[in-house]
Amino acid sequence: MKRYLVQTFGCQMNVHDSRRIEEVLGAHGYEQADELAVADVIVLNTCSVREKAEQKLRSMVGTYKGLKALRPDLVIVVAGCVAQQEGDQLLRRVPHLDLVIGPDNIAELPALVESIRDGAPPRARTVFDLESPRFLVAQPRKEVTSFVTVMKGCDERCTYCIVPYTRGPERYRAAGEIVAEIAHLVEGGVREITLLGQTVNSWHSGGSGEGESEFPALLRRIALEVPSLLRLRYTSPHPRHLTEALIDAHAQLAILPRHLHLPVQSGSDRMLKRMLRRYTHADYVRRIEALRARVPGLTVSTDMIVGFPGETDADFEATLELVREVGFVSLFGFKYSPRPYTPALKLEDDVPEAVKDTRLQALFAAVDEIQRAHLQSLVGKRVQVLVESRDESVPNRYAGRSERHELVHLEAPEGLDPRGALVNVEIVEAFKHSLHGLMEGGVYHAPAPKRAAIRLPMASA
Repeated sequence: MKRYLVQTFGCQMNVHDSRRIEEVLGAHGYEQADELAVADVIVLNTCSVREKAEQKLRSMVGTYKGLKALRPDLVIVVAGCVAQQEGDQLLRRVPHLDLVIGPDNIAELPALVESIRDGAPPRARTVFDLESPRFLVAQPRKEVTSFVTVMKGCDERCTYCIVPYTRGPERYRAAGEIVAEIAHLVEGGVREITLLGQTVNSWHSGGSGEGESEFPALLRRIALEVPSLLRLRYTSPHPRHLTEALIDAHAQLAILPRHLHLPVQSGSDRMLKRMLRRYTHADYVRRIEALRARVPGLTVSTDMIVGFPGETDADFEATLELVREVGFVSLFGFKYSPRPYTPALKLEDDVPEAVKDTRLQALFAAVDEIQRAHLQSLVGKRVQVLVESRDESVPNRYAGRSERHELVHLEAPEGLDPRGALVNVEIVEAFKHSLHGLMEGGVYHAPAPKRAAIRLPMASA
């Protein structure tokens, strides 16, 4: 039996791609290896959005040189964004590497691996599927939450970002395919779906991406046609596509949680303009306020970059001001690092590394303060949790996410396994990044109506 091992770097899109790699290999007779020593194929699925992830990949590939010398029949593959970015150059720099494949070539992986095993020379296959985009269908697994891709590529051209180069222009998946895949996963036991795309809320029904996004219509169709789905999330959206129609969908569809992850990158108008984000500090705040007016109690998380070329103390203070103004309950923060092929390379990276470090820590501290206060405010209150996993070390303890995305550890009644169910939990304690609560005696199952559930007006928790 042939065995494979997949190691993943980077974002949720990469995690999703790694699952498709596992599935296409499994369909061709491969089994997952328990350890590196018994793998016949090693796939490193890579990210080039941040320099640190790319450096980690290079280090790991280097450690396999000795393993390849001991086992010449071992096939070493680099997939993902670094593969797309470097192609044949990576093969020239790493002589013990056998195969380089881009994100759009995953379906070809088994055949390419077999050609290497039959004696073919190392090869790079990094061709975008621009004419006939392919979207691999996820297979049901024993899991409560899963991901479904609705589009790929990006047309935004943010000056710091390599994604348009490594993922290509935007291509949209047909709505019928998306709904069918979600229905298939729900039939297999999935209860929460996260829709994936580089700018997921720019989705159109096909062809041109011109005009206002049709993403709100897609959300409504999913809610209507897959009524057994309990929750529907999406990542990562772009602020300029947070339209009135999308705000209406959040206000009206109960399947959409009261949480939104909306990357902003900076609070400084000057930096936003240099980043080519196409909105201002005030634009972002107005969109969040409009959404919260329709969905009381909604929480927001974001992505931030510190130390972008030219960022001054005043620019960074504008970012901290935005954090306090919006009240982000969590964020992913990064220090700017120059990326190949990006317009920002023309700008001097003039913010010292020590200053970037200081600003990043200040950013985390500001958000931590907001998060602690938010979590503490929930002690003594009841939240509804979708239970995802079991803590094997503690009897009757499970974990899941509230509809506002708080991580909740909960104690369930003895003999009851609530995984995959929506349950009511009384919060008794707040930790730094999570909550602890007691589940009520019964399990609340959301109804499966014939039509999309409508969100009723409710007071903020």
